[in-house]
Amino acid sequence: MATTLPAQTQPAATPDADFHESRNRIWRRFRKHRIAPIGGVILILMCLVAIFANVITPADPNYIDQAHWNGYPLAPGVAGHLLGTDENGRDLLARLIFGARISLTVAVVSVMLQIAIGTVLGAISGYYGGWVDFTIMRITDVVLSIPLLPLLLVLTAIVAATSNKASLNFLSIVLIIGLLSWPGVARIVRASFLSLREREFAEAARALGNSDGRIIFRHLLPNAVAPIIVTATLAVANVIILESTLSFLGFGIQPPTASWGNMLANASSNMTIAPWVAIFPGLCILITVLAINYLGDGLRDALDPNMR
Repeated sequence: MATTLPAQTQPAATPDADFHESRNRIWRRFRKHRIAPIGGVILILMCLVAIFANVITPADPNYIDQAHWNGYPLAPGVAGHLLGTDENGRDLLARLIFGARISLTVAVVSVMLQIAIGTVLGAISGYYGGWVDFTIMRITDVVLSIPLLPLLLVLTAIVAATSNKASLNFLSIVLIIGLLSWPGVARIVRASFLSLREREFAEAARALGNSDGRIIFRHLLPNAVAPIIVTATLAVANVIILESTLSFLGFGIQPPTASWGNMLANASSNMTIAPWVAIFPGLCILITVLAINYLGDGLRDALDPNMR
């Protein structure tokens, strides 16, 4: 009598194996975007330069080289200044490095604030719906209708007129940008939650008696993290440009504290005789914004399930 061998069954995948496979798949899709990894490396280098500014250049960014400065910017390489000096005789390289710390800090902190506010409000709006959704979305529409740049100019001018403290000016810029830039994030998170709340795993979590807060932050929010990450990376680039615009117009980070924006503003009067004073901070803004935008594009392609 012929005997049949039992069919071999495949071992069930463990959660750790699923996680590693998903991570490797995301990394493979990210690498297909040829420029995104380069953007990530450039951004990491910029952040390291900002963090270790004191180690990279021991020079004081506000020190005026009285021994060689003759009232005009020094050319690159003159008197030991690798990139030259600005219109006040201060080392341009040192100011670029310390300016990276200010510009990137403003961008990262304000984006973290807007992501936190937008995520919480969007999650609550999308999960509960009804009058809660209506109220939050109408508030979002009101904030979206406010022209951001003119309001920033007015509010930062008021703060600058009432206080000369650089720390207060820095804090006001971060808070104003963060508190006025969250509606876009709220709309994206709300759209994700409107579909996620009807999924089987959300129904199962409700059937097991989980609280609304646990369902929102433990079950639904991790599934909406991909568009949030992409939005955050692109928002950092936008805030860098916005802070540079404010500083260029004289309402951002106030001298002598260096930021890329106010370095451009101070260089405008010497563009014809010393173009390098404007070229180098402009290049820093351009390279950083391009790197962040390419990184955001790569993350979108890697994390968006519709791009697979």
